[in-house]
Amino acid sequence: MPELSQKLRQALSAVQKPGRYTGGEPGCTYKDAAAVDVRMAFCFPDTYEIGMSFLGMKILYELLNDHANWWCERCFLPWVDMKAEMERLDIPLYALESKDPLTAFDIVGFSLEYELCYTNVLAMLRLAGIPLRAAQRDGRWPLIIAGGPCVCNAEPMADFFDAMQLGEGEEMLQSICAAVETAKKHGWDKNRLLLALAQIPGVYVPAFYTVEYGADGRFRSIRPNRPGVPEKVTRAIVKDLDSIPPPRDFVVPMVGAVQDRACVEVLRGCVRGCRFCQAGQIYRPFRERSPERISQSARTLCQNTGYDELSLSSLSTSDHSRLEQTLDAINAWAPAEHVSLSLPSLRVDNFSQSLVEKTTRVRKSGLTFAAEAGTQRLRDVINKNVSWEQLERTCRIAFSQGYTAVKLYFMMGLPTETMEDIKGIADTCQRVVDLYYSLDHARGKGVQVTASVACFVPKPWTPFQFCQQDRRETLREKQKYLLSCVRSRKVKINYHDSATSVLEGVFAKGDRRLGKVIETAFENGACYDTWEEFFDYDRWLAAFAACGLDPDFYNYRALGPDEPLPWDHLDVGVRRAYLVREYQKALRAEPSPPCDRQCSGCGADKLLGRPCF
Repeated sequence: MPELSQKLRQALSAVQKPGRYTGGEPGCTYKDAAAVDVRMAFCFPDTYEIGMSFLGMKILYELLNDHANWWCERCFLPWVDMKAEMERLDIPLYALESKDPLTAFDIVGFSLEYELCYTNVLAMLRLAGIPLRAAQRDGRWPLIIAGGPCVCNAEPMADFFDAMQLGEGEEMLQSICAAVETAKKHGWDKNRLLLALAQIPGVYVPAFYTVEYGADGRFRSIRPNRPGVPEKVTRAIVKDLDSIPPPRDFVVPMVGAVQDRACVEVLRGCVRGCRFCQAGQIYRPFRERSPERISQSARTLCQNTGYDELSLSSLSTSDHSRLEQTLDAINAWAPAEHVSLSLPSLRVDNFSQSLVEKTTRVRKSGLTFAAEAGTQRLRDVINKNVSWEQLERTCRIAFSQGYTAVKLYFMMGLPTETMEDIKGIADTCQRVVDLYYSLDHARGKGVQVTASVACFVPKPWTPFQFCQQDRRETLREKQKYLLSCVRSRKVKINYHDSATSVLEGVFAKGDRRLGKVIETAFENGACYDTWEEFFDYDRWLAAFAACGLDPDFYNYRALGPDEPLPWDHLDVGVRRAYLVREYQKALRAEPSPPCDRQCSGCGADKLLGRPCF
């Protein structure tokens, strides 16, 4: 590990949690910078604790470092105290492994997981001394790229990136690194490199596309502005998950991460088709890892890292067709090695006593279920195929196994929602409490039902992309009404400020003009917007006003089924016709069956080379 500079030592002595910035954790990869051909800094635009919980970074970190002549390092947004020290002492943002500034790298890549982290990206570029906009950077600067779910509508951040990755990064990022290696060896200029990148499936080069707007201010079209660039960028996908094994090792944080445990991804995609869920659409089609691969990878990972907690990760782990077989394989070794097992994303309709028994051999983890809506009518609107009878059965099993606390996820602001649906959230929680006390074994014990209620944000590539968002004052009214409906201290309601959801909605469905708003807000001090103490809604409103744009134009206007959209040039796999059909069914409160029971003709199977219906 490189020696710390005197300036860096001085900064670290003045901040809380200096372990965020020192590197040297178990599992780090170190190489000779002079001996490698491609250096990439993987940047997560949030704090160390949050970024070190991100499984995508762990997958790509090991995958790239398995190449002898490539070196991938990590970089996170410094917390407020360290950021101030770095600015005061003129310490450029650096990667944790080598301590080299980001300007020393060939590629600086960001993961865009959440819209409110956009100013954090600009803060990291500024702290690194890198010009913010792609048009300001020639070939002397690192290639600035982005990936992550927010790229499914890349336009609000398009001006800041040289290239953006649509879809799954395992093969795509390796192709990008290979192109950069070729460009360095043959002396290509930046334009030639970008043209080569544009040929890689899933890579979007924003500078090669021109946007047009109508006289009414609406987005009209986006088209290539040079030959050889695809009209549509099609999402990259890993067709066979077993072909790319999960990580053998993790960098184990010395400062506790939010999710600090071994984690193996068991499947990708989702069969459910919830109409509000962007991830459930853009990660289609459904693909599984084999039980043998999962168990073997999990054991190796736990042995290499020393973790005694294992999470089987996915959008819907309990939908794995051979989950029981997978759990049996893991339980053949996990209890003896004192490794506990947890299953996030449990589904109410396939929760069973067997799952509880097989995941509590060592210790119990919490139980969280997503009901999403408080009434059956609204669950049908959003295509959440869950009934009260299923939720009751699930909670009965949990309580019979000794659980005394249950967490439920809900949303408010959903299309067609009424105050009766809001009351239904409190009523559902109360029914769970009443169920607990109706059981004989509950005598003398208390129960706690916690409802986390998020504000619904319409997202691109979902059937609800055509919907307008609830106004902030409406959401506040609903939050207040929900609290008034709670009748028991055994029910706790958690929610957050609706202003952040409003801004999230603007950037989720916005166009390229929003880049100047993001930059203006950043120059006026916007950063750490995911942290309540730093979020300043008025500062954002001032930035919109300074740029002559109205945020209400993006949030509070329904989109027509045939209206041009800023993400029309990107193809994540699902067809617009399918999204329109599902939206129309939602307005009729008509559910659709899960994909594994009946195909709804979304079109995503074409990504695997299979026919679409």
